[in-house]
Amino acid sequence: MDDWFSTLAAGSELPPDAARELREHGFVVLPGPVPAGEMDRLARAYDTAAASAAGDDVRVGSTTTRVTDFVNRGAEFDGIYVFPPLLEACCRIIGRPFMLSSMHARTLRPGSPAQELHVDVRRGSADWPLAGFILMVDEFRPDNGATRFVPGSHRWSAAPDDVIPDPGADYDGQVLACGPAGSLLVFDGSAWHGHTGNTSDGPRRSLQGAFIPRGGRAGTDFAARMRPDTRARLGPLARHVLQL
Repeated sequence: MDDWFSTLAAGSELPPDAARELREHGFVVLPGPVPAGEMDRLARAYDTAAASAAGDDVRVGSTTTRVTDFVNRGAEFDGIYVFPPLLEACCRIIGRPFMLSSMHARTLRPGSPAQELHVDVRRGSADWPLAGFILMVDEFRPDNGATRFVPGSHRWSAAPDDVIPDPGADYDGQVLACGPAGSLLVFDGSAWHGHTGNTSDGPRRSLQGAFIPRGGRAGTDFAARMRPDTRARLGPLARHVLQL
């Protein structure tokens, strides 16, 4: 199909209330693409894939461990980046043909402090607009580092570090995006956000990614990394989204 964008944009997979929340607040939590009964299987696949990754694919930061390219780490993850409500949300945020830029695992370690409020992309920059998503492999709770957002901030021209003395502190009006395992958080990359502190005694796992305008500078070169077994199982929509 030559015009995927028009087809996706004309869809009705994103409920009206969710579309309004995304438009007004800059983020929304949706039921995700993985049935509740299959989340244990996906979590096991996540752990196996993360444990087998090596080299530059693994980045251990001060609070999180990140593993790149979950397009190529198992069929269990194939349905995430082509989930119809997610793609319809991308149409609304980006407003023109788009592609997947990144999809990676991110585990927030217990005892980690809150992340500073930030934006993934500034409004009007060369990389704008960006649609982000987070699949909650574990439940997102107030005590284990749920992502916080400042509703409506996706419309602001300033980024947090432009105007806030301490972007790591709580911000008046911030909202926690909580949800059970399997929930999908979709957000405008210009919204102010950041994970909160993980004061629990366990890690908090997620699969995260971003879509950008087609032809932009992708975070991961999926074409160069494409495994033969991955390519063999991809359908036309996945190939389009990956710009293969």
